[in-house]
Amino acid sequence: MPTAILIDGDFFLKRYRIIFGKQSPEKVAQDLHHMCLDHLMQDGIRKELYRIFYYDCPPLMKKAHYPVSRKAINFGQTPTAKWRLSFHNELRKKRKVALRLGYLNSRAGHWSINPEKLKMLMKGEIGVEQLTDRDFHYEIQQKGVDIRIGLDIASMAYKKQVDQIILVSGDSDFVPAAKLARREGIDFVLDPLWSSIREDLKEHIDGLHTVWPKPHTE
Repeated sequence: MPTAILIDGDFFLKRYRIIFGKQSPEKVAQDLHHMCLDHLMQDGIRKELYRIFYYDCPPLMKKAHYPVSRKAINFGQTPTAKWRLSFHNELRKKRKVALRLGYLNSRAGHWSINPEKLKMLMKGEIGVEQLTDRDFHYEIQQKGVDIRIGLDIASMAYKKQVDQIILVSGDSDFVPAAKLARREGIDFVLDPLWSSIREDLKEHIDGLHTVWPKPHTE
């Protein structure tokens, strides 16, 4: 039976930048696909690929105002949003890649001060009047991503569509899904891309395996 590879998109992109730095959407999509194919090589034999599932959200398209200067910003026109859209389009071109998109809870979005600036502010090293727009970031919550991962794991396990699931993530929220898959006889492998994971997640998987090089620094 084949192997399914599930990728937590937001987690993947953060780890990718740590390992390889900033790259073009085309390069990242190509590297992702090659990574998945490398995962299929096991004990000198290439396993059959069922499908690559990539879970993410569309970029924020909201308009807002910066917290200090009050200048207007259209998040949909930022380089970050354009990169994400281009990356998603590149993934759609790849063979056996299914793009699973949740959504961003834009109503709950808000500006938050960067942690290092907050520490300086609390220590009295800087004053509020010294803060600039660059000292803030816009916080937004993903919705519908985790549940899509869990439902796909359960569906494949109950339907006996695969005999192995490789999950690229570092989130212990997937422990219930991993336990369910293993109870159904699925070999459940985690690829945390060299990030540290909690002990409860280690307990409920059948193995840890990363095909990419370990980053020199975190």
